[in-house]
Amino acid sequence: MPPEGIFLARPEAVRAGELLAVKDLFDTAGLTTTYGSILFADHVPVGTAEAVRRLQLAGYALAGKTNLHEFAYGVTSQNPHFGHVPNPTAPGRIAGGSSGGSAAALAAGLAVAALGSDSGGSIRIPAACCGVVGFKPTFGLVSLEGCFPLAPSFDHAGPMARSVGGCTAMMAALAEAFAPIEVALDELEVGLAWTELADPLVRECVEAAAARFPRLRRLDLPLPDDVHPVFMREVADVHRELFAEHADAYGENVRAKVELCLRVADAEYERGLRAREDYRQAFEAATRGVNLVATPTLGLVAPPSGVDERGVREALIRFTYPFNALGWPALALPCGAAEHGHPASIQLAGTAGADALVLAAGEALERALRAAPTASSPRPGQ
Repeated sequence: MPPEGIFLARPEAVRAGELLAVKDLFDTAGLTTTYGSILFADHVPVGTAEAVRRLQLAGYALAGKTNLHEFAYGVTSQNPHFGHVPNPTAPGRIAGGSSGGSAAALAAGLAVAALGSDSGGSIRIPAACCGVVGFKPTFGLVSLEGCFPLAPSFDHAGPMARSVGGCTAMMAALAEAFAPIEVALDELEVGLAWTELADPLVRECVEAAAARFPRLRRLDLPLPDDVHPVFMREVADVHRELFAEHADAYGENVRAKVELCLRVADAEYERGLRAREDYRQAFEAATRGVNLVATPTLGLVAPPSGVDERGVREALIRFTYPFNALGWPALALPCGAAEHGHPASIQLAGTAGADALVLAAGEALERALRAAPTASSPRPGQ
């Protein structure tokens, strides 16, 4: 039996094909889709989300719907309604969120491919926590039709797998405009940033992985400032009517955050929009002359299971959220064992539309890391 807390619903029969785990934020015709909320515990959609439909047409077989943070608004996948998602790679640690069930299904060997959503790191955070691979595409490249929104201008749908190649194969099905390429590590100008903000062993792992790029240089990259009111206003607009009628049915963690979102004033939102545009311009200027940016995915390893999500939220989204604000593609790739022997993850990101380049660089780096792994490097599912 699968570990409790990973799957919320499973089809009665699975046909031959690559087993696919789907975050329960995506509609699936005839199969319960809860969005992680008790309000939708009996919700059975009549249609299937476009991203799921594309993967099924490409031959992926739905293994089941995976648990998540309620309404995808959280980074731990501690769900008060359907159970907390376990971390098969690091028992006693969170699986990350909000696509925690998708990452855990991969790490536990219950699927070879998984579909997640990412609004502030929700694909890459659980991928890093569970020692698997997760990719957030360019904003708008993969359809979100049939996926419950969180903050629409930050929301992305994307693939998760046990290898970068697995994500690349899924992208070929998910986006008509995507065409895989190949690239060598020595062809790329890569900028390294934010490692000084990470815990010591995470920093060591990420810097050692980034050093595989021969043309590597340090960058001084800004972090977003004053952008979050835009995210919060969008969350408020998604939940305003539902929350007004059913606030008591929201779990305490998400209820408190939605209440804060509903207090965002128009002036704060407008300042946030201007700050977001300023941030995009500053980031583009700071990355001029490089093909890719390399950073830690997380500055720390997966926190303990009993942690208060609101206490670790900012630390876990620190390096992932910027690329949601920008809409750039970003990949999370395991790169060794860090504090307490738990997985570290390197994040590779490129400018909007550079999805194929990011994935190709990730595949080349993955090959290099596997050719000479460290003795303590964890393997997904171990």
